[in-house]
Amino acid sequence: MLENLVFSLNATMPAFLMIVAGYILKKIRLFDEHSTAALNKAVFRLFLPALLIRDTAGQDFVSLWDGSFVLFCVISSAVSVLIAVLLSLTVKDRSERGEFIQAAYRSAAATLGIVYMTGVYDNVSMVALMILASVPVYNIVAVVVLAVTAPKLPAGKENSPLEGDPGNAPQGRYAGMFSRTVKEIVTNPIIIAIIVGLILSFSKLELPVILGKSLDYLANVASPLALIALGAAFEFSELKTKVAPIATIAFCKLFLFCMLFLPLAIYMGFRDDKLVAALIMLGGATTSSSYIMAKNMGHRGAISAGAVTLTTLLASFTLTLWLFILKSLGYI
Repeated sequence: MLENLVFSLNATMPAFLMIVAGYILKKIRLFDEHSTAALNKAVFRLFLPALLIRDTAGQDFVSLWDGSFVLFCVISSAVSVLIAVLLSLTVKDRSERGEFIQAAYRSAAATLGIVYMTGVYDNVSMVALMILASVPVYNIVAVVVLAVTAPKLPAGKENSPLEGDPGNAPQGRYAGMFSRTVKEIVTNPIIIAIIVGLILSFSKLELPVILGKSLDYLANVASPLALIALGAAFEFSELKTKVAPIATIAFCKLFLFCMLFLPLAIYMGFRDDKLVAALIMLGGATTSSSYIMAKNMGHRGAISAGAVTLTTLLASFTLTLWLFILKSLGYI
């Protein structure tokens, strides 16, 4: 039992300590808002893609491909959305229900998921499959939900959600957000990195030594930089508002979906890295991009920001618990 606990702590606590380090660096003013934003962009656009390309290219995806796992990710994501929609009916302010729904189902699979997987296994190939299956669902549903539930606008407010104040986005122009979402998925650096890695894997091409080593250097710093940037972006003041809906979201993200879908994943025969990838998708923190998208579609953003902060803070501990349970039962 102690051995299983040590395994779980070794997988999650280093990540938690890096988050704490980022928060401390901000408090002692080594990071400010602008440098933190720049670091987050660099991690998302360069370092994490480098990690995915390296690890995906080094795998034999012909043998690793699992259609049932991809289908599980799509279906469980879709059902999670439906559950979030039902729970959102408890939110009295209808204009806040869209934020609730998105924050409750949308996981930081492409950032924290990669980091936590590297803490348990040596590669992120199954996380790559999970991202390909779930991220399109996450993004498309988010646009629909946020558009339908956006607050009503005062007369005369007709700025585009892509221009000027995001709070003034008109209802009539949300149709354009769909094409923008498709473009975001297609041009997403994480998705592009996975596709490049798959091409290298299937073609059996090997990068020149210079490029290979450079890729290794970038990949090796991806996880710690991502966590430090996350800690530096923490704003605990966001937790003071909307306590009830934020707490409900945290329960869904960190416990409810895991309780509902992990038994199904086990029943379907998923073990080891596949099961851990499913756990990260189901029980990971709410992605920070949910706040950005909510603000850009005319929502207040308070629920989204609070959910991101609380779930990110608690995820290290709840994922430790879930890993401990799965390890003790012999599934990983």
